[in-house]
Amino acid sequence: MSQPMKEPMWLSQRLLDDIVFDILTRVPVKSLIRFRCVSKSWYSSIANPIFITAHFNQAKSLSNNNHNGYLLYGSESSLCTAMFNSDRTLTQNSSFEIPFNDMNVIIVGYCNGLFCIRNNCDFYLWNPSIKKLKSISITRFSMPLPRYTLGLAYHSQNNDFKVLRITRYRTVHSPVAEVYTLSTDSWRRVEIPIELLNETRSNGCFSYIISSPCVFFHGALHYIVESIVETSDVKFILAFDVNDEIFREIMLPQNLLDGVDSFDHLTVFKGSLALFACGQALDEWEEKYQISVIWVMREYGVVESWTKISGPMIWVERFIGRFCGFTNNGELLIETVDDLLMSFDPESLYKNDFGIPNILCEDWVSDSTWIDYTSNFVESLLLLDGTNV
Repeated sequence: MSQPMKEPMWLSQRLLDDIVFDILTRVPVKSLIRFRCVSKSWYSSIANPIFITAHFNQAKSLSNNNHNGYLLYGSESSLCTAMFNSDRTLTQNSSFEIPFNDMNVIIVGYCNGLFCIRNNCDFYLWNPSIKKLKSISITRFSMPLPRYTLGLAYHSQNNDFKVLRITRYRTVHSPVAEVYTLSTDSWRRVEIPIELLNETRSNGCFSYIISSPCVFFHGALHYIVESIVETSDVKFILAFDVNDEIFREIMLPQNLLDGVDSFDHLTVFKGSLALFACGQALDEWEEKYQISVIWVMREYGVVESWTKISGPMIWVERFIGRFCGFTNNGELLIETVDDLLMSFDPESLYKNDFGIPNILCEDWVSDSTWIDYTSNFVESLLLLDGTNV
């Protein structure tokens, strides 16, 4: 009777390595940082770009299974995350110390575990989970006295991150667009099609990009552009596809807020690009009140699919100070002018005051300089294979 063939030693070792690799992709970041001390091989394996990518994809998958979402808020000294519970309460998830000691730190954006932050005139990519800070090299196209806006995006095709900077200079009519790519640590100039510029002003220059945060959605960064043409304002969405690096125009719905001047905020509502428009008006007794509406683009890129999903919402007792986004179940998340955080269901009209929960950072609302909402907060090893610059 013949003996069963033994499995080659190298094959057994490879299977074992694959099993360990798979297990480690599911391990929390803090534990992996400690595990690097186990051996030289573990140290190099955990810092390997292939493992970092696999761990990142696994973390995204697990985070997407949480349907409550996260609140992100930053002060001058710390960044905190809080998880939305099904009973409309908040539970602090993590707290990170911002790696600067001065008061000039501004959080520009967040995407897939990385933050883009500004400290005075310097810009950085920051992964708070592993306390890694990456300086973004100075663009060689810089000129004095610029006005600019930034957006952070994830390039899924190349597993890379990009920063888009659109700048207006006082001495140059047309805006300048530049893209920073993390993998190459370099900037490139990209062209904004002149036909888009000529549609806004005859000299090929829009007045400004509205200061509300840009939205990364459907593989593109989205900004609201406003231009004053003669006596009227023209607004549209300037979208930058991070895959082909091409700008496109998306027109906004007409008569956003029934003739009331509004501040507009791009966001995502239940998986669709959306617009929150809010303005101030006077009633018949000359008393001020706020009015707001929600527009949703049912089919991305199709202007005709803009749909107003709520009638005008009237705000009398508490005015909106800051719009923070929509939760996964479609509730507005807003900060009132008296520094209270609340959610509002536009369908049931249910309001929920979060107040200032004791479980969160002390003075977390009154001291916050930045508040945002994300459906998934990913703790990752991104930037671990690089160096602090």
